[in-house]
Amino acid sequence: MSSDDPFQTVSGGVTAAPGFLAGTACCGIKNGENKRPDLALVCSEVPSVAAAVFTTNRIKAAPVKVSAAHLRTRDIRAVVINSGNANAATGLPGIEHAKRMARAVGWHLGLRERQVLVCSTGRIGVPLPIERIEEGTAQAAAALHAANGKSAARAIMTSDTFPKECAVRETFADGRAFTIGGMAKGAGMINPNMATMLCVLSTDAALEKKDLQRALGVAVEQSFNRITVDGDMSTNDTVILLANGRVADAPLAAGGEDFACFQRALNHVTLQLAKMIVEDGEGVSRFVEVQVSGALTFQDARKAAEAVANSSLVKCAWFGGDPNWGRIMDALGYSTAAVREEMIDIYYNGLIAVKAGVAAAKTPVAKLQEIVRGRRFAVHIHLGLGAAEYIVYTTDLTPEYVRFNKGD
Repeated sequence: MSSDDPFQTVSGGVTAAPGFLAGTACCGIKNGENKRPDLALVCSEVPSVAAAVFTTNRIKAAPVKVSAAHLRTRDIRAVVINSGNANAATGLPGIEHAKRMARAVGWHLGLRERQVLVCSTGRIGVPLPIERIEEGTAQAAAALHAANGKSAARAIMTSDTFPKECAVRETFADGRAFTIGGMAKGAGMINPNMATMLCVLSTDAALEKKDLQRALGVAVEQSFNRITVDGDMSTNDTVILLANGRVADAPLAAGGEDFACFQRALNHVTLQLAKMIVEDGEGVSRFVEVQVSGALTFQDARKAAEAVANSSLVKCAWFGGDPNWGRIMDALGYSTAAVREEMIDIYYNGLIAVKAGVAAAKTPVAKLQEIVRGRRFAVHIHLGLGAAEYIVYTTDLTPEYVRFNKGD
C-alpha cells in the first residue's frame, strides 16, 4: 500500500472476499479442438444479493436479457460466463441456450435457475454449442475453490492478452474489515456507455439490494463508462456485483460513513479494472488520459472529452508520436459542447501546447513529441468557461488494430 494508494491490495481477485469460490472448464466453445478453459463459474457459498449494469446497446445479447430477468430474484448465488461465443443475434434459441446454462449450473449446485446469472463473450451471430457448455458446467462446479480467482479471469479472456483482476481490503469505522474483489475482460469494441467487457465483482459486505445497485451505478459511471478504445459499443456488456454479507448481519446504512467507505473501495476496484481494459486494447501502444476542465456544464465536459478520446485522427497522430493539437481543437469544435476558441488551453503531461487557442510560443515541439512517444501520457484541455470537468481513458489507433479486426 503506497502513500498515494489508501487501499490495501490483496490477492484472489473475484474470490478474495470470504465465501466466494470459482471453477473453470474446457468446453471447446469456439473450436472443438481448443483445450484452454473457456467457461468460468463464480458462486457464493451463502445467500447473496446482486446488482448489475448492462449494455445500453438496443440490440442485447441473450445472456443480457436472461440475466436482467433473473436479477429480480432476491438471492443470486452464481454467475456463469463463457468466452468464444457471444450468444448475440441468435434469436429465440439463444434465449433458451442462456437459460439452459443457468439451469445446468443450478442443477449441479442445488440452485434454482433464476439464482444464476449468465454472461457470454465472443463472436456475434453464431449459435452457442450448448451441449458442450452443459457438460462443462459439471467440470466447473466440481472445481469450485477459493484459490481459483485467477483461473476464472483467464477463462473469460477473448482477445485479452492478460487476466484482469483486482481486490482490496478496507476497514469500517468500528474496525470490521471487508473485501471487494473482481475480474474483468475486454480489449476491443470498447466505448461508453460501458464497453465490450464483462466484469464480476464480489464482496463480503452486507447491503440492501437497492443500495448495492446504487453503489454499483456510481462505480460504473466513474470507471467503465469512462473508457474507450475504438468507439464501438457491445451487445453483451455486463457488470455484476454479488454481496454475501459475511462481515455483518445488518446491512450498511445508505448515506452513512461506512457506506461511503464501501463506495470508495468499490470505485477503486472498478477503476483499476477499467484501466486494465484500456491498457490491453487490441493493438494499442499508448494509454492516454483525456481530462477536460473549465467546461460550462458536466455534459459539455463529457462531450468534449469523448470527442477527443474517440477521434480517429487524434488517435492516429498519437500512434505516430505526433502531438498534433490541431486535431484536438477540431474534435472540440464538433463535439457540440460549448467552446470558445480563444479560451482553450491544451497541455500534454502539464506542458502547455496551446494557450488561448493558439500555439504556446515558448514550448518546443520536440518536447511535446517526446511526451506523446511515451507509453502513457495525459492530455488536459481547459475550456475556460466554467467549473465542470470530466476524464476519459483512451488509446491510440494502430495498424495492428486494423489487422486484428479486418476479419478471418
